[in-house]
Amino acid sequence: QVQLVESGGGLVQAGGSLRLSCAASGRTFSNYVMGWFRQAPGKERDFVATISWGGSSTYYADSVKGRFTISRDNAKNTVYLQMNNLKPEDTAIYYCAAADGGTIYRNSGMYRYWGQGTQVTVSS
Repeated sequence: QVQLVESGGGLVQAGGSLRLSCAASGRTFSNYVMGWFRQAPGKERDFVATISWGGSSTYYADSVKGRFTISRDNAKNTVYLQMNNLKPEDTAIYYCAAADGGTIYRNSGMYRYWGQGTQVTVSS
């Protein structure tokens, strides 16, 4: 079992930055592929970014490529999402998730563990 707790969300103006953190506890964090997803009001949960267990491989949704960066610190059991040049359409609840094994996944069905989410609101 892995417990995930997100933090770092908030209200920011368009063009601003936020860094989300996801702290993991339970089993060995470095065994898991980590991902970030988001869900806007009235919409389905969408993939944002994923990172391999060692951090050498990453993959991003086209909508955030070049603006968001996913990283992890296995010594701190934490995965991060640095979000720059935020846009109003980035407004959503952001979730981190953990998947067993593999390299990187963009399919939410591959992730077994989920956090409760953190709200990000970008004003225009």
